[in-house]
Amino acid sequence: MNDLENWLSDSAILSRKSASELVFEELRNLILSGRFAEGSKLPSEVKLAAKYGVSRPIVREALRSLQILGLTETRTGSGTYVLAAGGGDICYGDYSARDLMEARPFVEVSAAGWAALRRDDDELSRLLGLCDRMEQEEDTEAWVRLDSDFHGLIAEASKNAVFRDIVDDVREAMAQQSGLLTVLGPRRQESNEEHRAIVEAIRRGSEAEARAAMEIHLKQVEAAVSRIIGSEQR
Repeated sequence: MNDLENWLSDSAILSRKSASELVFEELRNLILSGRFAEGSKLPSEVKLAAKYGVSRPIVREALRSLQILGLTETRTGSGTYVLAAGGGDICYGDYSARDLMEARPFVEVSAAGWAALRRDDDELSRLLGLCDRMEQEEDTEAWVRLDSDFHGLIAEASKNAVFRDIVDDVREAMAQQSGLLTVLGPRRQESNEEHRAIVEAIRRGSEAEARAAMEIHLKQVEAAVSRIIGSEQR
């Protein structure tokens, strides 16, 4: 029996409250320590789920987070492979985590303020509906899609085509970041509350309150990202 088989044979029962985070943390530590060497293939979802006593979707979320952090890559029809343990800048598609966090406040804080002044009744209704759906949604991927819709709609409601187009361009990167935080933060409940505060300020037509609420939200996102990927990404 080789080292990998020995590792798989050791049971590892996790708390389901933070199962994805715990699976992610152990796999990340195994990669960074060199036990899972660069170029090696990770065990299948089925084997990892059996080892940790969790479902395959939980394992899939952890593996997705490893990929977002640049530690692994998934090859269609082949499996998940370890990249260089040191990794590079954390990237969401074409954008680094640092670039995204530096840029978002300059766009989204202003967009929220203008949305408070310019939104129409239909946009407000849709924003409130998205808040309701996010607060009820339990599926991670579905929640992330709603989160992306929420930020896109605020940019749309600002009636500023530049803000709208910039947010549209980075929505996939924002969705990857949101997915990472939803699995590893976890920040879903906090995000729901922050989203609700933004929309209530927009409902009241208060530019200052909407800007402040969005700024608080983005600062909390940045803090959560920093806890996960570390300050070295600055």
